[in-house]
Parts: sequence; structure tokens; C-alpha cells
Amino acid sequence: MKTKSNDNPLSGYQKLVIFILAMTQFTVILDFMVMSPLGTILTKSMHMTQSQFGLAVSAYAFSAGISGLLAAGFADKFDRKKLLIFFYAGFIIGTFFCGIANTFVTLVAARIFTGIFGGVIGSITFAIVTDLFALNQRGRVMSFMQMGFGASQVLGIPIGLTAAEYLDWHAPFLGIVVVAGIIMALIAFKMKPVDEHLKIKQDKSPLLHLWHTVAKKDYRVGFTATALLSIGGFMMMPYSSTFVTNNIGIPSAQLPIIYFIAGIFTLIIMPIMGIVSDKVDKFKIFTAGCLWMIAIVIVYTHLGVSPLWLVITVNVLMMIGIMGRMVPSTAMVSGVPEMQDRGAFMSINSSLQQISGGVAAAIGGWIVYQENENSPLQHFDTLGYVVGAITLISIALMYRVYLMIKSKPDATPKPHNPIDEIGVAEQ
Repeated sequence: MKTKSNDNPLSGYQKLVIFILAMTQFTVILDFMVMSPLGTILTKSMHMTQSQFGLAVSAYAFSAGISGLLAAGFADKFDRKKLLIFFYAGFIIGTFFCGIANTFVTLVAARIFTGIFGGVIGSITFAIVTDLFALNQRGRVMSFMQMGFGASQVLGIPIGLTAAEYLDWHAPFLGIVVVAGIIMALIAFKMKPVDEHLKIKQDKSPLLHLWHTVAKKDYRVGFTATALLSIGGFMMMPYSSTFVTNNIGIPSAQLPIIYFIAGIFTLIIMPIMGIVSDKVDKFKIFTAGCLWMIAIVIVYTHLGVSPLWLVITVNVLMMIGIMGRMVPSTAMVSGVPEMQDRGAFMSINSSLQQISGGVAAAIGGWIVYQENENSPLQHFDTLGYVVGAITLISIALMYRVYLMIKSKPDATPKPHNPIDEIGVAEQ
């Protein structure tokens, strides 16, 4: 697994593609992520219970998961750029609906619509990455792609929370629509077609292609590993803002500070993790990240009333563990499918990720309890133990993925890859 990352330098066009896809991820992740810190504002403004808020979060995840499964059979039948434009346009429309929703029912309906389109985008972008970049480049590429997670915390969530605090909770969603419109233009006019996979013989029936993808044992191991990672990741997230404000005693006006600083460190950590995971054993980095995260999660979920600096420190330490497992795990899973199956595999994988996240958010809503919107959150520490146990199991599954990709060569096409030709021309 040890490779020299500078054996495959990135061309100028490759860097542009990474930027466009990373910004696409930024808007999609921000749309989902901003719901969690808005939890305190939404539950009070719409008089929602924690289980209702969990439903609002899960609505996106479940619709995204179902949509991804339905789209999986068609994911390798079209130019991936055209698919990205279609689903990103739907995502923008759905986010606009969220920005004008005024009741719990309309908000849930808007989240379902957004999830139908937004849930497929991640799988398309990762399929594009897998098609255009060699395995020993993907650690770096995935780290920049997933910097959308950190950027959403540094820029999106603090700005969104501030806008929600001083304007209205609709403002963050409308802001995302504006940014996404600019990214849509870049996709349409700057990206080249991604259709090399269409030259490979495939199943004629989309349903048959979907079935053949699901039926492969190695693929199912990758799917299961991703599902467990998602359950562990999403179970606490929707309820963290309420825990911080009602249990730890941090005013909601200071939440943007926590997210901003944690996001800054995320932006620093992710590229480092990407470079390290391309040079060092990916599974060792993943395991270390998991064990680190478990320890910090247990500490975090047992915090009582604490000063702001301590809460920030614990959040930063927790992000180190999360990024330490996210970057290498995504890179490893991307090496599981064959080229002709990558679109379907990534769609199914993304769907299971979304559905698992929705299940986790719903289960978390059943575990935690709150007497009223201003009372402390009960049983949040239980969530910490559950997340720790699930993370330990995910290590065993990811080890099986690691053994699979270690035993086979990188199948990324070299002579027919248009990106390589562009890179040669530039030189």
C-alpha cells in the first residue's frame, strides 16, 4: 500500500475538476450540515420535539437513499457530467423550497424533495473522481473533495447561523441557492464530458446492472462498512447543538465560534490526512482515527457545564478523529468496484450511507429525551457509548475492504483517460 504520491502529479485541468467537485460537495454538505446547528432555532420557532426534528433530518436522508438506489442502475448509462447537471439542478430547486418553507410539514416535504436530488450528487462526484484519478492520487483528491465538510463549518455554518440568528432561519438555505447557481455554471461550461465508462460493455437492463452490482460479495462488504461508518457518524450530529446550549451552557450566539474554529482545524487536517494516506498504510491511519474518535466522543458526551475554550478544544480533537477515518476509508472504498460498475456502486454506497444516517438520526431521537425545549438533553452519554461500539465494528469490516483492494491492481484507465492527454499537452 505504500506509494509515492508525487509519481502522479495533478494537471491543471485535474485541479480545476477537483475545485468544481469540491465546491459541489460543499453546497450539498452544507445543506445537510446546517440543519443540525439550526436545531435549537428550529425546534423553538416551530415548536418541534426532538423526535420531530430527528424526522426532519431523516426525511432528507431516507429520500436521498431511496433515490440513489433507484438511480444506481442508470448511473453507468450516461455521461457523468450530464447526470451531475440534472441532479444538481434538482438540488438547487429543493433547497429553494426549504428557504421558503413556513411549517413543519412544508419543511419536511422540501427536505424530501432536496434529498431525492442531493443524495445522488455525492455518488456521481466520487464516480468521476474514481474514473479520472489513479488510486495513488485519490487520497489527496478525496481529502480536497471532503474539505467541503470543513469549509461548511468554517464559512457556511457560522455565516448561516449568524444569518439565522439576526435575520431568519430561511436565510442559510437561500444563500446556498445563490452559491450553488454559480457552481452549476462552472459545471456546465468548464467541465469536459466524463464518458469513458460508456465504451465498456455493460448490462443492457438498468435493473440487471443494479442486481449484478449488489450480488457481488466484495461490493457488499464495502457497502456494509460504509453503512456502519454512517450510523456512527450521524447518530449524535443532529442533537449536538441542543446538548451544547442546554447541557454545557454555551449560548446559541456562540455556536458559530465553535463551528468556525473546528472547521479551521478540519481544513488544515484533511489535506495532511490525504497526503499521509497516499504515502502510508491507509488502514492504519483509519484505525488510529477510529480509536482516537471513540475516546474523544466518550469525553464529549459526558461534559457538564463547561467554559467555551474547553468545548472548542474537545470539538477540535474530535474532528481530528473524524477526518482521520473519513479520508482513508473513502479512498479505500473507492478501490472496490470495477470501472464498469463504479457509477452503480457509488450510487448504492451513497444510498446506504444516507439511509444509515437517517436511521441513526431517528434512533438518536428515540434515545435522547428532553422535557421541554429549554431543558437539558437526557441520555446523550448513551449515544456516545453506542457510537463507540459501532465504530469498533467498522474497523473489522474496513480491514476486509483493505485486504480486497490490496490484492488487486489499480484499474484506472491510462491510455484512454482524456485527463492524462491534457496533462501531457500542458507539459
